Formats: sequence, C-alpha cells, structure tokens
Amino acid sequence: MQQYLKSENRAIFLLFFVSLFLIAGCRKGETPKQNKEDDGPRIISLAPSVTEMIFAVGAGKQLAGRTSACDWPAEAAEVPVIGAFGRPSMEMLASIHPDIVINVDLEDERNSDKIRGLGIRTERIDCKTPDDIPAALRTIGRLTGHERKADSLASVIEKGLEEFRSHASRQAKKPLVYLEIWDDPFWTGGKESYTSALIAYAGGRNIGDSVSKEYFEISQEWVIEQNPEVIACMYMSKEAPAAEGVLNRPGWQHIDAIKQKRVFDGLDNSLFLRPGPRVLEGIAQLKSLMEKK
Repeated sequence: MQQYLKSENRAIFLLFFVSLFLIAGCRKGETPKQNKEDDGPRIISLAPSVTEMIFAVGAGKQLAGRTSACDWPAEAAEVPVIGAFGRPSMEMLASIHPDIVINVDLEDERNSDKIRGLGIRTERIDCKTPDDIPAALRTIGRLTGHERKADSLASVIEKGLEEFRSHASRQAKKPLVYLEIWDDPFWTGGKESYTSALIAYAGGRNIGDSVSKEYFEISQEWVIEQNPEVIACMYMSKEAPAAEGVLNRPGWQHIDAIKQKRVFDGLDNSLFLRPGPRVLEGIAQLKSLMEKK
C-alpha cells in the first residue's frame, strides 16, 4: 500500500478508499441516514396496512423499518424488520432512530411512551373500515411529504367506494356470505369487522352481522343454521384445497352454498383483512365471487 501512497495517484487512491468506507457503512441490514434535506422524514411502520399506504403514496424510500407481517408490496422485503406486528424492538428503534413511528394497534400501548422516551415522534392511524382509508392516506401523505399523490389516491378510493355503495343499494337480491377466516377453530367477522363492510360494499350480507363484534369464534352448527349462499375461505389448507374440504364437510350438505358449489378458496386474505390502498380490488373480488353461478 505504501508504494501507492508515494505514487502520483495518491489523491485518487484516497478518494477510492473513502468511497469504500462509505459503501461499507450502508451494507444490507443497516439503514443509511438521509443524504438530502428534501428526502423527507424517515419512517418506521408498525402495521402491514401502514406499510402498504406508505408505498402507495410514493414514500417507500423513506421507510426505514417494518414489521415481520409487512409483506406487500414486494419492495417491502428490502426494508429491515424491527419486530412483529404491534411489538417493535426498542433496541432496533434506538439504533435506527427514525423521525416518525406510525402504528395502528400496539400489543402493549405503553410502548408508545417508550418510543417517545427515545426521542422519536409517534403517530397513530385509526383505520378500521373502508371509509377510514382515504383519511388515513391523506394523513400519511402529510406526514411523509407526499400530500399530492396521497390526495389523488384518496379521491380515487372515495369515488370507487361511492360507486360500489350506489350499485349495492340498487341490488334487489343480496346474497348471504360466510367468510371463513379460519377453520380450527372456526372464526368469522362480526358486524363491526372490516370484512363485514367489504361484503356490504360488494352487495352482499355478512352472516356475522347478528353479532356486534369484530371477529369471533363460531360453531359448525351456527354456520349451518345461517345457511350462507356464498362461502369464501380466507386461509390455505395444508392437505386438500380449502374449498374441497368445506364441500365435503359432514352435515353441511344442505347449505345453499354447498348445494350450488359456490365455495371459493385461493384468495389473498390481505385484500380482505387489511384496510389499505387495495380496498377497491378486495371489494371487486368479493363482488365477482357473489356473481359466480
């Protein structure tokens, strides 16, 4: 190395060495600091729905950390994981030290105080129904400095929701729908669930609307009594396809959905369980299932 330092190209070598040092400081798994003042604040997302909205408004490059549940869009996989949904690692937050942490539902609400204790700003996004999504997008747009794109997307969603609502209000027949969120034990969405609102927008009636809860455990006998006309499975079966298992369940043969073979699987459950920018796609898929004969 000394012979290079004594050469006429010493300045070039030093520049090369400094460049290597800077690159090493940004290896995979580490989060680089902002290089420009106009890059916008560095964000940590503690919920999959928030992560989707951050990318949707064009602020994906500002995302410095995500939860292990944040799996969409594909670009999110390149962002460091800082903990599980609602359970961030305080050590990782301290090491990254973002400008803002955005959450929707922390497993331990005292974590908000701990995050603020690290000198990090926290923001909570309340988003439980399709109608909450436009406002949530605008809030994230404001926080990240992407107001224009956020407002444009929010307006598209508002218009789309109104079109679905208008179409559903004119439907003479609204099929009774059972979304089987899990089968061991059996779970579905109640009147206060996000899935119930999606079903209503798609022009259907949720069998769980008689229960004033978000999500709850049910019995097979209860489903049989409700007699749904459409069944959609929100999970992947380890053995036979989920729909095949439902069609062959003992005692279910008199359910209208079984008799008409209107049982569906292979669905992306994040579209139906996660309030976010793909809400119109989720409603459209449910509507398509209800219209299948």
